[in-house]
Amino acid sequence: MAKAPERITVRKTYKLFIGGAFPRSESGRYTVARDDKGAPVANVCRASRKDLRDAVVAARKAQEGWAKRTAFNRGQILYRMAEMLESRSAVFEAALTAATGLSAKAAEGEVGAAVDRLVWYAGWADKFPQFMGTTNPVASAHFNFTFPEATGVVVAFASEGSALLGLVSAIAPVIVSGNSVVVVVSGPAPTVAMELAEVLATSDLPGGVVNILTGLRDELAPHAARHMDVDGILCVGADDATRKLIGVEAAESVKRVHFEDDGDLSHWHDEARQSPYLIVPFVELKTAWHPMGM
Repeated sequence: MAKAPERITVRKTYKLFIGGAFPRSESGRYTVARDDKGAPVANVCRASRKDLRDAVVAARKAQEGWAKRTAFNRGQILYRMAEMLESRSAVFEAALTAATGLSAKAAEGEVGAAVDRLVWYAGWADKFPQFMGTTNPVASAHFNFTFPEATGVVVAFASEGSALLGLVSAIAPVIVSGNSVVVVVSGPAPTVAMELAEVLATSDLPGGVVNILTGLRDELAPHAARHMDVDGILCVGADDATRKLIGVEAAESVKRVHFEDDGDLSHWHDEARQSPYLIVPFVELKTAWHPMGM
């Protein structure tokens, strides 16, 4: 009996995630993702300025419809994202172990914490408006209400210290209020981010609400900050030079800019990393007057 030929492994191609689809970078550039020992694992697209613009267009197209959904429905969808992530927990644990050198136990803990964080923010979807809003006393015969609304399109530069939990912690508080987001991932484990993109693509999340680009932060940050159709910038772990650059460039279009510290995995497990106050940076507080008795 003839011996069966040795099978060649089909290696995965990691592309970008824009508008619910997986296009290649228009530039054709790529970077080599390596494991914790330095061995090459996969080629990963290196997003260009054009890819960033395409992602912002997709995010803008999706944002209005996402914001118009009921808060309860947005919560349902975040919960569905958590369900899909948990159903693929073994894949993420293996990816984290290979990419970052985490032990099996630590990888299991990070995946579980990421699932729990999505569930936590899903629970706040229909509660944070009451938490942040108010009825204001006024010296006239009017009702006066203050309530939060989504800012719009946010570009987020994700954590480089936590490949999954830090990424989820950048996405969830931004989208729960009705924003759409373009996430730039430049850390040592970009393959984990693109595995998450596959979870999002198979959940109920509308295409374009979350877009994920693998690329270089230093290259894309100036373009994101000066992009006139971006309403906010979230940057995790920026150095002083990057903070100054983003602040100066974002000032021209009066973007909301929010910086957060990065850290190791224990930093992202901290209770302070999930808070309704982390929703605040990218909501607008609007006030409405209504005559009494009408």
